[in-house]
Amino acid sequence: MNVSIQPDERSRTGSSSAEAQKRALKRNVYELAQERFKIIFETFDNIYLSFSGGKDSGVLLNLLVDYMRRNGITRKIGIFHIDYEIQYSQTLDYVEKILQDNADLLEVYRVCVPFKVQTCTSMHQQYWRPWEDDKKDIWVRKMPKGCLTWKDFPFYNTDMWDYEFQARFAAWIHHKKKAKRTCCIIGIRTQESLNRWRCIYNNPNRFLGKRWIRQWPGGKICNAYPIYDWLTADVWTANGKFGWPYNRLYDLLYMAGVPIESQRVASPFISQAISSLHLYQAIDPYTWGKMVGRVNGVNCAAIYGRTSALGWQNVKLPKGHTWEQYMYFLLSTLPEETRRNYLEKLSVSVRFWREKGGVLADNTISKLQESGISMQVEEKSNYRTTKKPVKMEYLDDISIPEFSQLPSFKRICICILKNDHACKYMGFAPNKMEKTRRKKIMEKYKSLLEKKNGK
Repeated sequence: MNVSIQPDERSRTGSSSAEAQKRALKRNVYELAQERFKIIFETFDNIYLSFSGGKDSGVLLNLLVDYMRRNGITRKIGIFHIDYEIQYSQTLDYVEKILQDNADLLEVYRVCVPFKVQTCTSMHQQYWRPWEDDKKDIWVRKMPKGCLTWKDFPFYNTDMWDYEFQARFAAWIHHKKKAKRTCCIIGIRTQESLNRWRCIYNNPNRFLGKRWIRQWPGGKICNAYPIYDWLTADVWTANGKFGWPYNRLYDLLYMAGVPIESQRVASPFISQAISSLHLYQAIDPYTWGKMVGRVNGVNCAAIYGRTSALGWQNVKLPKGHTWEQYMYFLLSTLPEETRRNYLEKLSVSVRFWREKGGVLADNTISKLQESGISMQVEEKSNYRTTKKPVKMEYLDDISIPEFSQLPSFKRICICILKNDHACKYMGFAPNKMEKTRRKKIMEKYKSLLEKKNGK
């Protein structure tokens, strides 16, 4: 296991103690995770772990159970597992095994709820719902015994997305356990994406001064990320070294030629998973046969998910058209609601680049200047970055490696072809409505927590 990466908080925050930094550098990520578990168990009376069945949450659960057994901790921890109905059978087998093998330490909350889940398989639908009551006859499989349904959660409503349910669940279990402090342990690693890196390093709500613990308003509920500094190699080294069980789907993905860094266990219909959707046909044909009739556009996405037809590889512009013209053609083929969604995203993006500007590296700015692009370069940005804000109008297209960072009609055409309704390819984060909804949820449960504690 890598013993030189990620020193502890003292050296990372510029401590003047050379001796402290020297000691920190001797600890590997496994040892740092043990120290973080110690802090969690000493600080929180209610602990639960978010478990998907993937490699990161799997190694985290094994780490935690191993820590509890070695330290004689017999109190049960909660396991929050969202069952999305459609998943590889290997993942289901792994989830069943690891939960049964450690039943003496785990209190399982297996959730089968028909909230909204993003899908990029259809131009007509932005979401699908697992476990819908009125679609029981076409469910991919039977609902597992002992699971929790929408009837078990008084906060559930049909407008709720899966990520909103997760936030509400934390407050629900905090009240259910009558806890003083609740901690949700989550297995994300900064190596996986820039958004995950930001979650850790741009954390304005640190608990106990720890960047790997993010507290909710009120400080009674926290999310902890004990393996944020692990690499993929560390995950597989730990599994091999300690002989821990893992999801055997990863073996099949490896044999199918999927690079280790690209192997994911997630909802098969999100944009990141479309290019590998076709693997269901070979790895889990029974499940595939059920999937085709369950979610709109699955078969088409599997056939064309790795081609330019769905925005992958080299997207070609029809002869005699500009990308702007092609965009309006694509929009004309869509339902009104879907078309309006893309036009609203475009309007926001145009206004952003015109009035505020996107931050770009100096070498990208130089390439734009060499191409004769009209723009206004500012010296300072409100973002925590050394990059400079650049104001500019939308381009039709530009042939530089940083293409995906720049405002162009080609880029939104790719979003449309990918059925990327959220326009994540264009760098869109949750919109104002989604942020407002999340803020209201936090404020609501903050007031409930304060009322519970007599404030």
